[in-house]
Formats: sequence, structure tokens, C-alpha cells
Amino acid sequence: MANYSLPHFGDIDPDDLEDYYDVEIEFEGKEVEISLKFERETIDISRLAIVRAVLEKIADFHNKNKANIEQDYKSDDGDTVRAYVEHHLEDIPKNELNGFIDFENKSLPPEFQLMKALHLVRIGFYPDQSDQFVVFDYSISSDLTDYLVVINTNDQGELDYMTMES
Repeated sequence: MANYSLPHFGDIDPDDLEDYYDVEIEFEGKEVEISLKFERETIDISRLAIVRAVLEKIADFHNKNKANIEQDYKSDDGDTVRAYVEHHLEDIPKNELNGFIDFENKSLPPEFQLMKALHLVRIGFYPDQSDQFVVFDYSISSDLTDYLVVINTNDQGELDYMTMES
């Protein structure tokens, strides 16, 4: 079978896959790692077509994820983003958060500002799976924390679940 071309990755042979591919791109002024993880040595092109569709519309998926992050933060039932924000406000010294939070701004609570500072740091593709097909990792800063807000989406691009991981 012929190679299949993916944005950022170039040509991939669906009949002779390596188990892991990764690249770094610039997105919204920050470096974002993108990885592909395969469980098998071959894959149906239709699965790679879904990867291609996501790669071609990273900004759309990111905007949807940011809306999910904000919804989780504001929701009484949501606990992932609020736990992430509260953890960092408690554990990181105030002076180290100055680049993310304007503590003098009384119109926007520090928690909200920190939630808004979350940015995309990694996109992981798992084309052999349907429920955790794409995983998006968000952080305030990789230098300040190992904790991430992780958004798992299925192969239809729908939110499967959100969690905090380190």
C-alpha cells in the first residue's frame, strides 16, 4: 500500500508502522508536542484519515476543549479544572504566579485568570483505540508544574472525559 501523508508528520506507511512518532509544532506562540502511538504494525487508512482531520483542524478542537475547560471550571459538578486551579494557587508561591495572574485585578478572580492561562502542550493520538483516540494535555507552565488537565476524546472528536494527571 502507498504511504499516507499526515500534516506535520509527512509520509507514514500504514503497512509498516513504527510504534511511536512525534513532532513539535508552534501553536498560539507556544511549542506543542504531537505524538502518534500504534499498538500494531498496520492500520486501516480510515483511522489515519481521522488523525488527518484532527491535525488539519487543531484550532477548532482546541477551541472546543477550551470551552469544555471553562464549562468544567464553572460547573458545580465539574471538579477537574477547579481542583487543578486550587492546587496550584495553594502550592505555588504567589510571586511565581505573577506571570499568569494579575493579583491587583479585582474584576477577575485569580482562579479564573489561572484557568484562562491553561494552554495546549501536547496532543497524543492513539489510532488503534476508539474511546481515547486523541488526548489533549493542557498546563499553565511545564516549568512550574508537572500537573496537566487532560482531555480525552473519542474517534468522533467528542469529549470522553477530563481529568487531572501528573
